Amino acid sequence: MSCTITIPPPIAAVVASRPRRRTAPTDLARTSDMSHARGPMLFCCETSTTTTSDERPDQPPAPRCVRDGDLVVVVEGFNSAVGVRARAGAVFSSKHGAFHHDDWIGREFGTRVHQRDGRGFVWVCAPTPELWTKVLEHRTQILYAPDIALVCAEMELAPGSVVLESGTGSGSLTHSLARCVAPTGHVWTYEFNETRVNAAKEEFEDNGISKYVTVTHRDIQRDGFPEEMAGCADAVFLDLPGPHQCVESAARTLRPDGVLCTFSPCIEQVQKTILEMKRHGFADVKTVELLGREYDVEGKCLQMDLSAPLSKTTKIGWRKDHKRQRDGEESVEEVEDKRVGAVITFPRQRLQSHTAYLTFARLVPEPEGWKKTLAARSKKSVIGEDVLKRAADLLAKRRAKSKPQPTATQKVLQDLGEYSD
Repeated sequence: MSCTITIPPPIAAVVASRPRRRTAPTDLARTSDMSHARGPMLFCCETSTTTTSDERPDQPPAPRCVRDGDLVVVVEGFNSAVGVRARAGAVFSSKHGAFHHDDWIGREFGTRVHQRDGRGFVWVCAPTPELWTKVLEHRTQILYAPDIALVCAEMELAPGSVVLESGTGSGSLTHSLARCVAPTGHVWTYEFNETRVNAAKEEFEDNGISKYVTVTHRDIQRDGFPEEMAGCADAVFLDLPGPHQCVESAARTLRPDGVLCTFSPCIEQVQKTILEMKRHGFADVKTVELLGREYDVEGKCLQMDLSAPLSKTTKIGWRKDHKRQRDGEESVEEVEDKRVGAVITFPRQRLQSHTAYLTFARLVPEPEGWKKTLAARSKKSVIGEDVLKRAADLLAKRRAKSKPQPTATQKVLQDLGEYSD
């Protein structure tokens, strides 16, 4: 028995040209697509730097410099950055001063650029998907670096992979997906809001990743993935209010051994999604929640002699230092001379709040006769909503049995009520 599957030319070109899954070119830096023309977000030097243990590179790679029209991430301080498009003659103003773009153009990325009067300064950094996540315009809620890193790792993405994403949103995850699959793979992302689709297309074009990303206006939760994508994807990511409604469509789209990932804020969404995964041949299902805890580093003056009066500058005690000195006590100046400067670390008391639950599942090849086995099992066992219904019925029966019986006095009063008419 033979069958013919017709694939549209754009999809056929991607599927036919890409290598086998999880195989990457041995020397990506030699390809012409890896030059600066590839885009500022996915930059890689043209000169190959791959060497063996016994040899050194003939010359270091050329420094990457800011050019007119490049996207620049201006870092003003800790956890403070903004994305700026470098333009000749333009000026960037902030609380640290006014910085002329002409002073940036031609300078190497990562340089600390001072104001023309020499007072304030900022760092001019090259754009990366991680930095872009911090400075992008929020059209929707986005995924951040910890969740993005786990998604890319668990979906086993490599150059040449084909990824389907439903819920483009602000494009935070899409930039990282494009970097993982470039230069021979492709990301197909779908968004139901047409305004966000147009904004994402323009953004991907400006950031130089439009060659590796295709944005489509489509409601995946209602219509599912296109039929022509059946069996073409190595991984599928769902960021939707009802991901359980798209599991069947995702299973039809994935190749055998493909990975499905869902991003769900509520545990009820996870429960429904896992039940659907079990029905459609997914295995190795797991759910993860990432909660990070950051540490602060500070320089403090520690007072080593605990028998001496506490000093204000130690920030350890509340005792005042201006009390009158008693006989035999050391002066405040003598105590401060015994303080030791040190760098200390301590965890932040406020933990990272909940973002969402990440559920991963692998589509395993369907054994012969598996559908008959599932049909036989469904007659003998109950799953999902049936379990909840049976539990509710059992609870109602127990409540009815535990209802207290009326006493003799209550029965007499009930009987009087019957004859009161």
